[in-house]
Amino acid sequence: MKEQRTRLAEDDGRGESDFQRLDRNWHELLQELRVLQTGIQILVGFLLTLPFQARFPELDRFQVAVYLVLVILAALITVLLLATVVMHRTFFQLHIKDALVRNSDRILRIAMILVGMILMGTVGLIFDIVLGRAAGTITALALASTVVGLWVVLPLLLRRRNVDRAR
Repeated sequence: MKEQRTRLAEDDGRGESDFQRLDRNWHELLQELRVLQTGIQILVGFLLTLPFQARFPELDRFQVAVYLVLVILAALITVLLLATVVMHRTFFQLHIKDALVRNSDRILRIAMILVGMILMGTVGLIFDIVLGRAAGTITALALASTVVGLWVVLPLLLRRRNVDRAR
């Protein structure tokens, strides 16, 4: 079955060489990174302004702890996304683009998990501050369920359905 999936992935009717496929995959990955980077930059900017708001000193210990975890997650996501740029510079002209694409894909998948966590935490923190702990918890869990549903379950179901059709 794995062999058949590999064959399907390689022979998709595009008529591209291995190098062309790697270039296309790299460019598609870069597009995904650009979308993520823009969103994370906006979120980091928002998080970094919070301590300078008048109500920040009113936060309880839990809210401050969540906030600090979110700042760390935002920094970690930024580091991960920039790691792909560092790898590209490190691998430049070494003819190992397959390693670049493969490892950048892994980094992007890890970053996506952290993005889901930071979205859940940020929305939960905002609802906690505005409406209370119960509303924050419920909202964070609802968003976590939505993220898992749309980012994990739905793609797996669609992939399975389409791979079965391709056979």
